[in-house]
Amino acid sequence: MALPLTITMSDAGLPAVDKAAPILVAGHRGMVGSALVRRLRTAGYTTLLTPSRQELDLLDQAAVFAYLERERPAYLFLAAAKVGGIQANNTYRADFIYQNLVIEANLIHGAHRAGLQRLMFLGSSCIYPRDCPQPIREEYLLTGPLEATNEPYAIAKIAGIKLCESYQRQYGRQYVSVMPTNLYGPNDNYDLNNSHVLPALIRKTHEAKQRGDRELTVWGSGTPRREFLYVDDLADACVYLMETGYDGPLVNVGCGADVTIRELAETVMDVVAFPGTIVFDASKPDGTPRKLLDVSRLAALGWQARTELRTGIRLAYEDFLAQARD
Repeated sequence: MALPLTITMSDAGLPAVDKAAPILVAGHRGMVGSALVRRLRTAGYTTLLTPSRQELDLLDQAAVFAYLERERPAYLFLAAAKVGGIQANNTYRADFIYQNLVIEANLIHGAHRAGLQRLMFLGSSCIYPRDCPQPIREEYLLTGPLEATNEPYAIAKIAGIKLCESYQRQYGRQYVSVMPTNLYGPNDNYDLNNSHVLPALIRKTHEAKQRGDRELTVWGSGTPRREFLYVDDLADACVYLMETGYDGPLVNVGCGADVTIRELAETVMDVVAFPGTIVFDASKPDGTPRKLLDVSRLAALGWQARTELRTGIRLAYEDFLAQARD
């Protein structure tokens, strides 16, 4: 049985979570959820609720409602999602929209039913239009067509944002949404069939080095630009927003700088110490031409990313090697 909800008042006059009060991290086994657990533990939060899939199936509405009624966490981080790269999103379109819609609806409405006042929904920068101005400001949401290859996933995430906004407006709940840029780091997915670009590059480059290849084949033209945020920086931003009592509109979370896919591949090759050359497979999709978040709203709140890209890639490569040894 969870501890009773205990709150104090923050400097902003909003409820702050007591460090002994229960906090639910939905999706704690994933890259983002596990980073949140690490950050919360480092900050001294002692009652983290991390039910396994066997203990709580997030697709089961009745089970989710019952769990939230019973545990009544003081804060809910909604990091649970079905995620993947371009190929996975484009292949399993029904799975991506259905599972993500159900998970977020169960948790957000279940939190409201159980009387939870505070929740943070973690989305994705793919919610923004494919060709919107750069850097991407939060108000560009719903101003143009989405990238076709991940449209079902993006629509599900947009629905989550609107759920939070609607419960804020109708019921006064402090349900906030944060939109991270492309993430990487410990506990990432390195499966070449459904991983994102950076972990896929780490694995492909490592395996090319192991085979003694002279070339590394990279999907697309190499010209799209992407922003990458180390996942522990994201977790730090989320806990920062929780602790400062933020209850405002959607917030982008990123580092505010981007690189081309070519530059990214070259950095990965350098970290992995692969001496070959890059060959681009232009028959494969590039996805969105550029995706750089405007992070001025978060900066104005007093937070900025700290992990430099090459340092983060080195840490991610160490994580990949550790996973390969297990």
